[in-house]
Amino acid sequence: MRQHKPASVWILILCIAGLLVASKGYGQTYRHHPNHAFAEKEYLRFKVYYSAMLTGNVTAGEATITVNESKKRFFGRETWHLVGEGRSKGAFNWFFKVRDRFESYVDKEALIPFLFVRRTREGGYKKDDEVYFYPEQQIAISRTARMPIPQNTHDFVSALFFMRTLDLNDFDADSSYLIEFFLDDSVYYSKIKYVGTENIRTELGVYRCLKFAPMMATGNVFADAYPMYVWVTDDKNHLPLLAETKVIVGSVKMELIEYRNLRNPVRSHIRD
Repeated sequence: MRQHKPASVWILILCIAGLLVASKGYGQTYRHHPNHAFAEKEYLRFKVYYSAMLTGNVTAGEATITVNESKKRFFGRETWHLVGEGRSKGAFNWFFKVRDRFESYVDKEALIPFLFVRRTREGGYKKDDEVYFYPEQQIAISRTARMPIPQNTHDFVSALFFMRTLDLNDFDADSSYLIEFFLDDSVYYSKIKYVGTENIRTELGVYRCLKFAPMMATGNVFADAYPMYVWVTDDKNHLPLLAETKVIVGSVKMELIEYRNLRNPVRSHIRD
C-alpha cells in the first residue's frame, strides 16, 4: 500500500470513516442506498485535543461539519453539499497552524461523490486539489492524475456520511467491513472492526455508543495498524461522538461538543 503524505488531524479523524461498498466491476449503474441518518442543515462541531509528553493535554483546535442541499447537479442528479472545516486554536497556532476546508458533492440517492474539493493549510504544508468522480466510467480525475477506481468509491468526507447510514447487519461474520477510498491520487484498502457497545461520557453527557477500530496505513503518522477507536451513537443518527488515536508522537482526541438539526431523536442519550 502506498503511503500518503502526512495530513492534519482533521484528515486523520475523518479518514476513519472511509467506508464504502467494496464491489468490483465496470459499467456501473447508480445504486439506491437508503439514508435514515442525516438531512438538510445538519451541523456538527468538534473539539480536538492533542496530548504528548512535552505538551501535556492541550486543546489543538475545532472542526465543523455541515450538510446542505446543493444547487449543483452532476449528470442531471441531485446532490448533498458536505463541508468539513478545521482550525487550530490558541498556542497550537504557534507551532502548527491549521486552516483546512474539505467539500464533497454527493449524489443524494447513491451516496457517492461527484466532486471533492481540498484546501489544506497545515504548518508549512499547502495543498489545493479538486477530484472529479465519474461513476459510470469508474474514473477519478484530480489536478495531477487520472486514475481507475472501484465501483462506488468515496472521498473521505462522503465516506463519513455513508458510514453513518450503515448498520451492524452490513458487517461480516468476523465483525469487520472492507473499505476502499480515494486520497492523494491513490485508492486505499482497509478494514473497520466492530468492537462492541460502550457508554461514553463527553461534555454533552453520557451516550450509549457503538465502538469501532479502523485499520490505518502505518508509516509517517501511525505506528501500528489499529491505532484508533471511534464511538458513534447507538441510534439512527450514528453521530461520530468521540475518536481517539495514537500517532507517532503523542495522541489525538476529537470530541463532539455541539449538534443541530438532526434527522432523528438522539435516543442514545442516557443522561447529562
